[in-house]
Amino acid sequence: MAVDIYQLFQDILAFDPDRHRFNHLLKVTGYAQIIGLAEGMSPEDLAWLQVATILHDIGIKPSLSKYYSADGQYQQIEGPPLAREILSRQSLPPERIDRVCFLIAHHHEYSQIDALDYQILVEADFLVNCDEGKMATPAILSVRDKIFRTRAGTHLLSTLFQLE
Repeated sequence: MAVDIYQLFQDILAFDPDRHRFNHLLKVTGYAQIIGLAEGMSPEDLAWLQVATILHDIGIKPSLSKYYSADGQYQQIEGPPLAREILSRQSLPPERIDRVCFLIAHHHEYSQIDALDYQILVEADFLVNCDEGKMATPAILSVRDKIFRTRAGTHLLSTLFQLE
């Protein structure tokens, strides 16, 4: 069964109409789609990666409210239950919802990346965060060397930030 992406965006905007965060998720989603296509992901896996990228930061608003912080550790606690609630409204396969929630719960953890969808989500998020955070070149090089593993993500990072 396919996810109603339009409805997903509507749910996000109804929950948290913050323009900056919405633009962030759009950029992460775009980069993830480019990397996923280049890395040969199946259309179904690519569609579910899209869902994960759209929802990856859904925990920011409740983290700010509950912990007065948007730190990744709090997002990873608060995000999965919200994502599960939103996705459950669409009668989707439980195993796919579980995977999306897993990705949301771990997208700020880099030492145990277990599959291509996880790797791409992390890389796409870093592509956007490097830009939005105006990271210095040495920090970007460190991120590339420590975290990036896909050919497409590494190429995008290196090209966009003129690393080589």
